[in-house]
Amino acid sequence: MSAAASDVILERMMSLHPKIIDLTLDRMERLLAILDHPEQHLPPVVHIAGTNGKGSTQAMIRAGLEGAGKQVHAYTSPHLARFHERIRLAGDLITEDALAAILDECYVANGPESITYFEITTVAALLAFKRTPADFTLLEVGLGGRLDATNVVENPALTVITPVSIDHTQYLGETLAEITGEKAGIIKRGVPCVVGKQDTDALAVIEARAAKLGAPLIAQGQHWHVFEERGRLIFQDETGLLDLPLPTLLGEHQIQNAGVAIASLRALGFDEVACEAAMTKTVWPARMQRLTKGPLSQAAGLNEVWLDGGHNPAAGEAIASLLGTLPAKDTHIICGMLNTKDIAGYLRPLAASVTSFTAVSIPNEANTLPADVTSRVAKDVGMDAEIAPDVQSAIVKIANRSERGRILICGSLYLAGNVLRENG
Repeated sequence: MSAAASDVILERMMSLHPKIIDLTLDRMERLLAILDHPEQHLPPVVHIAGTNGKGSTQAMIRAGLEGAGKQVHAYTSPHLARFHERIRLAGDLITEDALAAILDECYVANGPESITYFEITTVAALLAFKRTPADFTLLEVGLGGRLDATNVVENPALTVITPVSIDHTQYLGETLAEITGEKAGIIKRGVPCVVGKQDTDALAVIEARAAKLGAPLIAQGQHWHVFEERGRLIFQDETGLLDLPLPTLLGEHQIQNAGVAIASLRALGFDEVACEAAMTKTVWPARMQRLTKGPLSQAAGLNEVWLDGGHNPAAGEAIASLLGTLPAKDTHIICGMLNTKDIAGYLRPLAASVTSFTAVSIPNEANTLPADVTSRVAKDVGMDAEIAPDVQSAIVKIANRSERGRILICGSLYLAGNVLRENG
């Protein structure tokens, strides 16, 4: 099949449902039944939900399992540069031929019936996982949990809930308790659940759900603790203490994500070898990623270029905290966001750390917030803001007035994906 075959099929799949997001499991269950229920024949599943840190935590768990010699399937979303990033088969990204074939099979099996893009591509991933031998399957929730397309596995080996905060209120509810209730929908009867640091209200919802289902909780602050001490990561649970290298992913929030990953590995029965691999071998693009090569980096001259895909208030706080730990430099933000996000909530924590702010629209994204709107909100929260037609133009303009500063491109994973494609 040609290199464009999967793109053509994915484009067809976009027309199978009038909405991008329509939370229900009915369509998933129908198509899975037609395909002889691949979700019932997977290697042991670790199912991961939460608002922040799902992807980073999954990447650390995968690095830990692979460091212990295991082969691991992984499903994540959204992708950054290519759809293939969403499906990792036994450690390797799915090939173009395999992706096109499995997508086409699912498209034909579904026929003209209504199904969302995320649902049918999730079915394709599950079918691919069933057919490829591996030791574990890592499933990252797309949105929410209870009605997310990944929530069709009835008996996972482990469920994981990373920190929950306010996001996607139009789909998940207005309050933290309502949103947490949706996330906690992945908890299964009798299946252990690792829980990251939570607000008191969120933890109460998770505890109630777990008690109802008899699911043992392994919760931060109760059953395990994690912190940084003298440049090392210290993890302690009921079985002992681990003294590990800091995670390769930067930021205080990654210490918390690392704790969730380690607690998960311990719950699965893995030892310090796996936990150390989770810290030292994790690679996860667009999470405070330093760009050192490519045309965008070259356009920046002697300025550092960083890329982050965080997009909600908790992510803004995490980035601001990390910036406070880096060497003091003028920091110039280039930001593009979706119109579904709390832009003021995201930008407000960053205002004190920023020398200049340049707003851009996200290329080829129907739901982008226009650059002039982003700029106006940035000014409202106290930033010196302007607009640019694109990221490269913004970088060139910054480089003309700053020689050794820091440029941070942020605000959306969709913007991050465009940046990675443009930067080669």
